[in-house]
Amino acid sequence: MKIEYLGHSCFKLTESTGTTVITDPYQKVGYEMPPGQTADAVTVSHAHFDHDNVAAVGGNPSILRKEGFYQLPGVEVRGIKSYHDTNEGQLRGENVIFKIRMDGLDICHMGDLGEECSAELLEMLLPVNILLIPVGGTYTIDAEQAKEYVDRLMPDVVIPMHYRSRHSTIDVDKAQPFLDMFDNESVEVCRKNVLEFSRDDLTEEKTKVILMERTKTNGR
Repeated sequence: MKIEYLGHSCFKLTESTGTTVITDPYQKVGYEMPPGQTADAVTVSHAHFDHDNVAAVGGNPSILRKEGFYQLPGVEVRGIKSYHDTNEGQLRGENVIFKIRMDGLDICHMGDLGEECSAELLEMLLPVNILLIPVGGTYTIDAEQAKEYVDRLMPDVVIPMHYRSRHSTIDVDKAQPFLDMFDNESVEVCRKNVLEFSRDDLTEEKTKVILMERTKTNGR
């Protein structure tokens, strides 16, 4: 399967037979969604402008916004209820985490998760091969809280999201404080925006952290 980073918390996941899922399409974050995106389904973790720009995705996709089970050709999706803050949603509402099973891999997109790590939530999330997790704080969990999720979920690969990049205007931290919590051998700064994974690739005993960056070829 292929993961393309489109910026902010938005990824395009492509299954080997071509089924595509786009997560949390955005607007007004300091740069625009790459044009011409299409998908079979779009997941929306919550209805905020920087996660709910479904109009930017063509192809008449199914829009997945709620907890529950969804079936796509060759792909299974599960929406899991969580909270956007530490007060059970009283500050910023609910957040839907999406687990996407694609080519035998469990990919977990945490959306704008804001709640503390709990045994109950972990039980619903496990197992996880590839974890897409916010690390910027302010509106979501911060670097330290994200590290706790990583330590307890023990995914094969972690890809940070919702961090402040060069063109961001959202008031969140950079990814570096999160990266600094891992030894150098576990961290890779990837200068391309597309990665491919198979079960045979995930043989490392330690979690690998990969920082993906938007490139000039997929947006300003």
